[in-house]
Amino acid sequence: MTTVVPTSEEDPALAVVRFTSELAWADAGPEVAERQVSTLCLEAQECIVMNKWLELASLMLTSADLIFSKVSEKDLECIFTVICNLVTKSESPDEELEMAKLISAKITHQPNEKPALRLKIVFNLYNLLGNPYSRFHVYMNALNLALNGKATEHIVPSFRKIDSFLKEWGIGISDQRDLFLTISNVLKENKSSGKESFKFLTKYLATFSGEDAHTMSEAKEEAVRTIVEFVKAPDMFQCDLLDMPAVGQLEKDAKYASVYQLLKIFLTQRLDAYLEFQAANSTSLKSYGLVHEDCITKMRLMSLVDLASDESGQIPYALIRDTLRINDDEVELWVVKAISAKLIDCKMDQMNQVVIVSRCTERVFGQHQWQTLKTKLSTWRGNIASVISTIQANRITEDGSQAMQGLMIR
Repeated sequence: MTTVVPTSEEDPALAVVRFTSELAWADAGPEVAERQVSTLCLEAQECIVMNKWLELASLMLTSADLIFSKVSEKDLECIFTVICNLVTKSESPDEELEMAKLISAKITHQPNEKPALRLKIVFNLYNLLGNPYSRFHVYMNALNLALNGKATEHIVPSFRKIDSFLKEWGIGISDQRDLFLTISNVLKENKSSGKESFKFLTKYLATFSGEDAHTMSEAKEEAVRTIVEFVKAPDMFQCDLLDMPAVGQLEKDAKYASVYQLLKIFLTQRLDAYLEFQAANSTSLKSYGLVHEDCITKMRLMSLVDLASDESGQIPYALIRDTLRINDDEVELWVVKAISAKLIDCKMDQMNQVVIVSRCTERVFGQHQWQTLKTKLSTWRGNIASVISTIQANRITEDGSQAMQGLMIR
C-alpha cells in the first residue's frame, strides 16, 4: 500500500487539495485559478479544524476526479491514499461507512479508465476500514468495478477467501444474494471454471428458502440461468437444484415450466425422455443457446449412469445400446467415456457382453441418497466392529496358548 510522507509542515490533506485544485483550474487563467485554489484551501482548512472529515473527503474528491487523466499513476495513488486515510479519522462506524461509500463510489464511477489502478486504490481503502460492513460495501464496489471495467482477473483470486470474509462481515441474506450473484457474473465474464460460476449461482438460489411468493419470484431468471448452465456444462453431471424452492417454483410457471422439465429429465430420466422433449421444444432449447447434439452427448452419459445405478451391478451391452441409441460397436466407447468422466468404475466382460459396475455417481443427492449412505456407513461400522472383536478374541486365545506352553516348558 502506498504511503504519503509529508515533506513540509502543511497537512497532507491540505497539500492534496492545493495540488489537485491547481491542476483542475490551470486552464482558467492565473486570476481565476488563484481565487478558486485559495477558496478550496480555506474550506479544507476549516474542515480539518472542525473535524468534518466527510465534508473534507467530498471536497478532495471533487478536484481529484477532474485530474485523474492528467497525472501519473504513481501520483494518483499517492493522492487517493491521502483521501482514503481520512476514514481512519472517523469518529463512528456510521461516519466511516458514509465516507467509504463516498470514496469508493467516486473511484469506481468510471470503470473503463485505468481499472487496474482503480481496483488497487479501492483495496487500499478496504484495508484501512475497521467497520466490517464498510468493508463489505467497498468489496462489492470492487466487484462491480472489475466486472464493468473488464479487469476481473485482478479480483478473482480473492474469491478463495469468501468464506472467511462472510464470517468477518456478518452480512444479512439480502447482501449475501447480491454478493453471490455478482461473484458468479464476475467468474462468467472472466471465463473461469464454469463450475465455480455455477457454484456461486447455486449459493445465490439457496438463500431463497421459506420466502413468500413475491420474494421468491425475484430468483426466477437466475434459476433458469442456473438450469441452462448445468445442462450446457460438459463436465457437470450432479446437482441438487431439484431440492431448491427457487427452482421448484418453475415447475408450475407458465413461462418456465419447460425449463424445469428439462432439468428433471437430465437428473432423473434417460435419453428417450430428452428426445421426446426436444421434439416438442426445439425452438425453446435454441433460444437458451442449447445445442441438440451436445445435449444428446451429455444425456447419453447421464443415461449410462442411471443404468449403472441398478442394484444388480451388471449392465448388458444390449441394454446400453438400446438405451443410448447407438450401434453395437459404440457400446464400449461410451463406457470408456463414462469412466474417463469419473462417472462410473467398472469392468467390461466382453465374453459375456456385460459391464460389471463397482461404483457410479449419483445424479442427485437428496434425502434418499443420504439415507442410503447412512445405511452403508452403519453396515460398514458393524463389519469393522465384528472384525475388531474377532481379532481381539483370537489375540486372547493366542496369548492364553502361549502362557500354557510357557508353563509346560518350565
